[in-house]
Amino acid sequence: MYLKPIAFVVGLLVALSGGLMLIPAACDLLLSRQEALLFFRDACSTVLAGGTCALLTRPGAFRLDPRQILVLANLAWMTLAVFAALPFTSVGHMTFSDAFFETMSGITTTGSTVMSDLQDVDSGLLLWRSMLQWIGGIGFIVIAVAILPLIRVGGMRLFQSESSHWSDNKCLPRSGSIAKATVLVYLLLSVLCALGYFLAGMSVFDAVNHAMTTLSTGGYSTGDASMAGFSNSWIYWNGTAFMLLGSLPFILFVRAGNRVSHLLRDSQVQAFLGLMGVLWIGMTLWLTFTENKDFFSTFTEVAFNTTSVVTTTGYALGDYSRWGPMPAMVFFFLMLVGGCSGSTAGGIKIFRLQIAMQLLSRQLKQACHPRAFIVHRYNGEEVTADILRSLIAFCFFYSLLVALIAVLLSGMGLDTVTSLTAALTAVSNIGPGLGDIVGPAGNFSSFPDVGKWLLSMGMLMGRLEIITVLVLLTPAFWKN
Repeated sequence: MYLKPIAFVVGLLVALSGGLMLIPAACDLLLSRQEALLFFRDACSTVLAGGTCALLTRPGAFRLDPRQILVLANLAWMTLAVFAALPFTSVGHMTFSDAFFETMSGITTTGSTVMSDLQDVDSGLLLWRSMLQWIGGIGFIVIAVAILPLIRVGGMRLFQSESSHWSDNKCLPRSGSIAKATVLVYLLLSVLCALGYFLAGMSVFDAVNHAMTTLSTGGYSTGDASMAGFSNSWIYWNGTAFMLLGSLPFILFVRAGNRVSHLLRDSQVQAFLGLMGVLWIGMTLWLTFTENKDFFSTFTEVAFNTTSVVTTTGYALGDYSRWGPMPAMVFFFLMLVGGCSGSTAGGIKIFRLQIAMQLLSRQLKQACHPRAFIVHRYNGEEVTADILRSLIAFCFFYSLLVALIAVLLSGMGLDTVTSLTAALTAVSNIGPGLGDIVGPAGNFSSFPDVGKWLLSMGMLMGRLEIITVLVLLTPAFWKN
């Protein structure tokens, strides 16, 4: 395999990340913090390393084939995590294991953290970790829209024909135009989210940080109490709204334009919003009648927390794991769901669950009418046997990966709830799990270093849809 173009692109991405480090450096400089020099040093080192790699491997005109794209996706994510960890070691005085965990959690928009006492953490470092989630969010949208459908990962081929169709649209004559339009939508929603937070009472710094981590469904906050540190229901509803928007297919925003009806006609969007409505009302009524809580304040808390978990954002508004056994069990299963395909959310994704339900319905109909020929369609597209095999393989490896990580964590002395939910939250890119250690009120600082590296790999595999990583481990992939 010709690796020179891959090294060139990775070098450019590393150099770009070094340039972005100058933003938190400028933040610290404005605040007259001496950490600005450390950020500037790390930025220069990163730009130098990335720039040198790009210059030494600069090819002529080139075009990456599917195998090279797979290597690039994995190598870029890993390399960026290594260099992005530098400020956490220099400014945050972390060990490299903790720094890499924090960084991988950031760029995969997972939101798990080893940091505490955030009110005492350098402002530039808080901004940098929020930026990592924002960058990781738009990065995954590009992968989900442009790469995964081409390499037939996890049923994503269902969306391939739509992408190619839009690339021929008169309004969007080139596929590059789609990427630019998607980035513009992402920027616009980020600005609107920050404005909403500011108008609801957040400071400019908090509003900018939380806007980046809300739309990217990442969940990093600027305080240990997460969103519970802000006692304003308008802030909660602004967060709920933009978490939902971040979990919708961004390519549909581009296609819909000014006509919201185009977005709402998508079956994946309909199922996702329907699920959220049922959860909000059902759990609110349960808590109102069993815990004698106020309906409207409970509705706000339920809407925010359930949206945070389903969208894999990971914000916490209080410790929802203490709502009782039934809500805790509901939250456990919600960790599996995730948002829509082509969004910043993690998890299994709504469309896979929809296809699974349709497949069950089809099997029941086939049992009643053995000779009937039933065509399986989703959003107007035929669900072929190839797509079903890809989807089943994804779900199998997803379950296997969660089980394997959970078993290995339990072998390190962690209890069952902590091991299982930590594994699930890493692969689903959620952030907090359940229990006293990794629940909404805890963090991952007490985990052994081996456990942190294991979870970091789980985050990466979950973000890149698992098979994208596993295929690199097969000897056949590297044969000419």
